[in-house]
Amino acid sequence: MAKHESAIKRHRQSLKLRDRNQQIKSKIRTLMKRVRTAVTAKNRELAVAQLKEVNRALDKAVSKGALKKNTASRGVSRLARAVHLLAATS
Repeated sequence: MAKHESAIKRHRQSLKLRDRNQQIKSKIRTLMKRVRTAVTAKNRELAVAQLKEVNRALDKAVSKGALKKNTASRGVSRLARAVHLLAATS
């Protein structure tokens, strides 16, 4: 364990940041799952609405530093493609 005050404080901060990042990532996984469920159920309106919510959450996670920009972009791209294909088949 660290002995210097600054190292102890930094450790406390890293634990708080880790908890926050885990909450953000968990929320994003839940939102992405909702979009995939809506696509599977062929509910286009719900899928589009959920996709907007996921997009917003991913952008926010990137700005907070919880995710890298390309990771978020890849997630949005895959979900958007699934929703688009759902619209094309309907």
